[in-house]
Amino acid sequence: GSPKVASRASSHLAPTTRPNACCASMSLVTSLNPRAPSRVHPTGSVEGPRLGSRTLPNRQQGSSRFLSPLRRPDWSVPRARLAVRSAAGVDPDGSTGPEVVTEVASDSFLELRTEASLAMESPDVPPMKGSVDPGTLAGGYETLEDMLRTRLPPEEFADAMRVMQGSNMGAAVRTLDVPAEVNAAADVGDFDLKAYQFLGAREQMRHDRVTRLGLVQNKIVLPTDAPVEDQREALWKRCCEMIDAAGAAGVNVLCLQEAWTMPFGFCTREKYPWVEFAEPAEDGPTTRLVQRKARQWNMVIVSPILERDERHGGTVWNTAVVVSNNGRFLGKHRKNHIPRVGDFNESTYYMEGNTGHPVFETAFGKIAINICYGRHHPLNWQAFGLNGAEIVFNPSATVGGLSEPMWSIEGRNAAIANNYYVASINRVGTEHFPNKFTSGDGGEAHNDFGHFYGSSYVAGPDASRTPSLSRSRDGLMVCDVNLGLCRQVKDKWGFQMTARYDMYAEFFRKFTDMNYEPQVIRDPSLGDSEEDFNF
Repeated sequence: GSPKVASRASSHLAPTTRPNACCASMSLVTSLNPRAPSRVHPTGSVEGPRLGSRTLPNRQQGSSRFLSPLRRPDWSVPRARLAVRSAAGVDPDGSTGPEVVTEVASDSFLELRTEASLAMESPDVPPMKGSVDPGTLAGGYETLEDMLRTRLPPEEFADAMRVMQGSNMGAAVRTLDVPAEVNAAADVGDFDLKAYQFLGAREQMRHDRVTRLGLVQNKIVLPTDAPVEDQREALWKRCCEMIDAAGAAGVNVLCLQEAWTMPFGFCTREKYPWVEFAEPAEDGPTTRLVQRKARQWNMVIVSPILERDERHGGTVWNTAVVVSNNGRFLGKHRKNHIPRVGDFNESTYYMEGNTGHPVFETAFGKIAINICYGRHHPLNWQAFGLNGAEIVFNPSATVGGLSEPMWSIEGRNAAIANNYYVASINRVGTEHFPNKFTSGDGGEAHNDFGHFYGSSYVAGPDASRTPSLSRSRDGLMVCDVNLGLCRQVKDKWGFQMTARYDMYAEFFRKFTDMNYEPQVIRDPSLGDSEEDFNF
């Protein structure tokens, strides 16, 4: 079940914005009480503002001034003690365990030993809510964590989670308070809601920089043979429910899944109707919608779409659009690596991107987007890190039969190797298409990819990660990330300091030469040819 705890008011870090009246049909979380959600939770903090759009407590409500793109936001946080709860520290009756008050660790700069980390309890699994499809795990569980929590004794479950999901400041990644109205919206909207927070050590010379992330995963709404415009509008409406819930929860940066406005029709190798979903990145209808939502909630939004580049002959690209919290089009990134595996023959529609490895400096930190198949390429991850990314989103569309064993490893490994946060997002459900297609593997023709298994999560630079969203339901994950932890882990492990970039640059220079000879030292006893060696 989703961690649901009462919200507390606190100081709010978001830059100011002006209210924007988004169309009522798209604002589906209509019963939300418009108050400032918690950012971090200092004990004894000051009440935040009420909001239509989110503003700073010390700014006049309804200000029409946008934050200047050259002006850096004030990242300072009151030096209050933080009251947090461990994600595993929940009592059997569903209530949260005791708070753990955290400051700088006495025995180690990067470790915090807490009572909760030594005695994490495992709650009974509450009944699942909402619709569940055959994509769930054996026994009807929505996540692997649900299955293990039910089957293992509490102390064994806690130890399994420690090994599987790591430790952030001495305990499992903690749960995060969100407003009760957001929990109610998840119940009414039938989407999985989970909220967590990553902590960092308190420093003397740098203030905390805490950014609240939102990850949205979803199924398609209408059948794939419905009119294109109807399909897109139904997805707009559904995802705006979760965008609004994220905004009410105080999310600063939100990312949607790969090609979120359409079915993932790229398996069929049919051009129509799927290319009709393509639209301009800079000013297409989806970008205009996202701009309204960004202004409404003072939130940076990453919107992965199928792009139609009208300036260059109408070429189609797989593109992530980045809209600033003030509603401006900030930029875009095109998918660097295109799969040609199984049903994923996407080069029928678009080729490798030409935008490099851009990092977008926003009011809430430096973000980048590694789209889907790019997660299989370690150098792709590394390039975003070398360009200064603090958070890398991985909007994806991948199915269980192909990649699920990789899913929980690749994003987490990238976060460890590159000392940044990774937010991995995958779509949900099984999409059926009118005409059968083959995988090129000799198997029978079929009408679907298989099950998109969701399971979105956030991984931290310290090798810890959150539990996953559901394998089978739409979902919203809200997650606070302490950006100071990125540098703290860099300082501890020294990956960049010990890297041999000059050596590898020279290696790749040689490797890309047509006359390259692999550096292989052969045992003379093997003879002159491989045929001389017999087992």
